[in-house]
Formats: sequence, C-alpha cells, structure tokens
Amino acid sequence: MAAPYGKCSFHYGCLYGTMTAVMPETVAGKDQELREWIVTQAEKRGNAVIKIPPDERGSGYAFTVCAWAMHGVAEAVVVGLPEHMAPVLLDAYVDRAAAGEEFAPGALYHDFFDGLPVTFEHVAKGHYPEFFGSAFLVYPEGDFPAVQIIVPAGEGSWPWDAGAPEGFSAHQPVLTVSGKPESWTPGFDGP
Repeated sequence: MAAPYGKCSFHYGCLYGTMTAVMPETVAGKDQELREWIVTQAEKRGNAVIKIPPDERGSGYAFTVCAWAMHGVAEAVVVGLPEHMAPVLLDAYVDRAAAGEEFAPGALYHDFFDGLPVTFEHVAKGHYPEFFGSAFLVYPEGDFPAVQIIVPAGEGSWPWDAGAPEGFSAHQPVLTVSGKPESWTPGFDGP
C-alpha cells in the first residue's frame, strides 16, 4: 500500500461506506463540499481533523484524513477525549510522525500531555467505516494504515484495566478485533 506523498486527492464512488456509481445530487454536493474542505485543510495544515460529537451510541471521537496521503504516516483516531483536546493531540501526532518520529504500539509517550501518557494500537479494518467514514472520500478502497491513540483515565488506568472507572472501556473502546490490545500484552510489554 503506497501513499502518494504530498498529494491529497479524491475519488468518486464511496459514500458513507456504500459503493455507488450514481449519487443523489444533494448528497454528492455535500460530499464535494467535504472533500474540498479536507483538501484545503490538508494543503494548509498537512492533514485534516474530523470531529464527531458524542451521541446515544457512544463517545465522541476525532480522526485525521490525509496524513497517509501527504506524509506517508498512519491516519489516527482518538475516542472519548474532550472535543477541544482531540485535534491538538492528533495534530501533534501528525507533525511528529511526519518529521520521522515512530510510534510503537504499547509504548508509552509522556510528552503529548503534561503528566498523562498515551499509547498507540493498530486499528482493525472492521472499524474503519465507523471511525474513519469521511476518510473514504480520500481512500475509497480503505487502503490506508490507521492507529488509535489511547489515553488513560485521569488516575492512570487504561480501558482494559480491571480497576478502570466503571464504563471507561465503553467510553474509550479499543478498536481491535478483540476489543483489547493485540500488539502487546498489558502489564507485560505494554501498559
């Protein structure tokens, strides 16, 4: 899967996870507006950040689009952070990754937030439509790598910890096939 570094372009045909050859004009127009906004953001900032507010089905989240196309770094998602913090974290990740820093799943990174580490995990492709929906406007085949940036609760517990606050694992689900870290073993070679 090769990224066309430095270029964020769009392909017609994918709409909200469903492939279609003909789109209704109103939906096509909204898709075009969103595509144009994403391209503008990517050209200005190096990537776009899409924020999805919380609803009855789950926590809010934010994700990048065009990090892979512009820099060859994995797109990223963060779930459950306050709306004003998620874009800051995602932009910092893209800036650092684009500058060559590598982020290993299960390793702790203490310098994104003061006093609060983060870790990374690969996102399973089955979560792409829900958590990277607008990215399919750029990558209609879903051919991009993605990582989840996972942030512990304020007291330091992770979503998979037995002592985590009640509901924390639902508030910040781990986007793997199993719903648990799969790139490391918690407490052994990762948090």
